[in-house]
Amino acid sequence: MKKTPIVAVAVLSLGLLGAACSSSTDSATSATTAAPATTAAAATTNKTCVEIAASNPDFSTVVTAVNAAGLGETLSGTGPFTIFAPTNEAFAKLPAGTVQTLIQPASKDALTKILTYHVVSGEVMAKDVKPGAVTTVEGGTFTVATTGGKVTITDAKGGTANVTATDIQCSNGVIHVIDTVLMPA
Repeated sequence: MKKTPIVAVAVLSLGLLGAACSSSTDSATSATTAAPATTAAAATTNKTCVEIAASNPDFSTVVTAVNAAGLGETLSGTGPFTIFAPTNEAFAKLPAGTVQTLIQPASKDALTKILTYHVVSGEVMAKDVKPGAVTTVEGGTFTVATTGGKVTITDAKGGTANVTATDIQCSNGVIHVIDTVLMPA
């Protein structure tokens, strides 16, 4: 059985990503995160972001969500894209029952919106991230700030996520790990 997980963050509709890729990659590059504190594996790989996420047990919830939203194939596409992938612990911070509700077929549109909010068009490495507003594949924005070498993302609803690992290289982009699920407007 082929796993089509992803970084959801990956979480995101690469269908939308494809559309976003045709828009400004420069705006994503000029406004992602600044100098992240921790750099995870930065080696080049021939695995897609979905394959990498599927092989990491810390991303099992996002992989389940990507599959439920039908985004696995899209996120395994050419890219490039940058995924801010929430860990299982990030999903555990959501109110009880939220994940179970979102992975139901009736919630597919809402889940897709949340997941694609975690994806930015183009490949933005940690060294290239700058504070400011970032447009996501979902079409909304979040704000990146840096303080004392730490990168924080504020979502459309005022929630904040910390970037805990960066530059996990994929054949079709890069993953940055976050500790909270981001919510679009």
